[in-house]
Amino acid sequence: MRITEVEVIPFTLEREEFEGGGSTTTATTTQTLTRIGTEEGVDGYCLGGGVHGDRDGLSPTQRKRVEQIVESRLVGENPFDREKFWRWMWGFNRDETTLSVIDIALWDLQGRALDTPVHKLAGGCRERVRAYASTFPNMGSPSDYADHAEACQQQGYTAYKIHPYYGWDPKTGRSAPSRPSHVEHDLEACRRVNERVGDEMDLLYDPWGTYGSYEEALQVGRELQEMGFAWYEHPMNEYQVSSYEKLSDELDIPILAPEIADGSIFTRADWITREAADRVRIDALRGGITGCLKMAAICEAYNVRCEIHMSGFANLQVLAATSADTCTYYERGLLAPTIDYETPPPYLEAIPDPLDDDGYVHVPQESGIGYELDMEYINAHRTD
Repeated sequence: MRITEVEVIPFTLEREEFEGGGSTTTATTTQTLTRIGTEEGVDGYCLGGGVHGDRDGLSPTQRKRVEQIVESRLVGENPFDREKFWRWMWGFNRDETTLSVIDIALWDLQGRALDTPVHKLAGGCRERVRAYASTFPNMGSPSDYADHAEACQQQGYTAYKIHPYYGWDPKTGRSAPSRPSHVEHDLEACRRVNERVGDEMDLLYDPWGTYGSYEEALQVGRELQEMGFAWYEHPMNEYQVSSYEKLSDELDIPILAPEIADGSIFTRADWITREAADRVRIDALRGGITGCLKMAAICEAYNVRCEIHMSGFANLQVLAATSADTCTYYERGLLAPTIDYETPPPYLEAIPDPLDDDGYVHVPQESGIGYELDMEYINAHRTD
């Protein structure tokens, strides 16, 4: 079997966008589907690759990289040589998104060729994964967060993650610069949620690196620690590794980082050896499925948790191929009271992650990644 083509298919759709404070708007956006074709007619796919995983399409610049740079290297090659391509792309300093999208599509292709789910190819370990409800930021008042947490608990979730206020002023209810931080409003949202559901749910917290000083990050961490939160994720800019070393040493609450830092396994292995965080974060757009599996193995060797970042098909396949002792949770969302998460977008027949009554997501068992694509919709809305 040989690769014959690599293409990125852009297509449009109407989608609800969360604007903060409980409001939504409908916007036209461009999604992408990367396809790797072979001479035997077996294709591999990767949805999205933009800001938030499966949900967001590649930018025009990223599409051009995949089609013009990567295709010239892959055509004529055996699509099962994923490790060779992964090492080759790092050697040529290809950006993580390009590398990751190609890696995911190649895993999907092999799964389809062998009529096997990707997590079985990678060494199956479990069929369902414990999920946590992951909120949009800026959902409204602290009481709105508490109401939403209670609704999620009633839906079956056993864990809840707060994305607090950033790029938003909770006093005016309008967008605002990311500085200054709104520490007291952030903490009040945490207090309200803890009072409402803290005895029944694991609580997690992610300010997405917006605390501009070590003192702010420490202040918030100390109070989260007192409330018994299960982790404190990405509190500061992730280029400030020495500040993370100091924060991890000062606090007992587990620090989860880096979340979005470039460098895939290489950056994260360095954080482990420097003890800059207590748990590591990675997802399939930071080194592909191959990178995530490598990172899980590194973490297992060091007895450090490797928590998978973001929702989506590829991340679920990684989780199903790893142990809950190393990779505990699936991040389901982003969620808000005004957003319908349960209805599949028009280009999919089903969402990847239906939630059961016990708060677990069952991993897709279809061949490959698990996509059930509506190619009729995609082709009808294609835009080149």
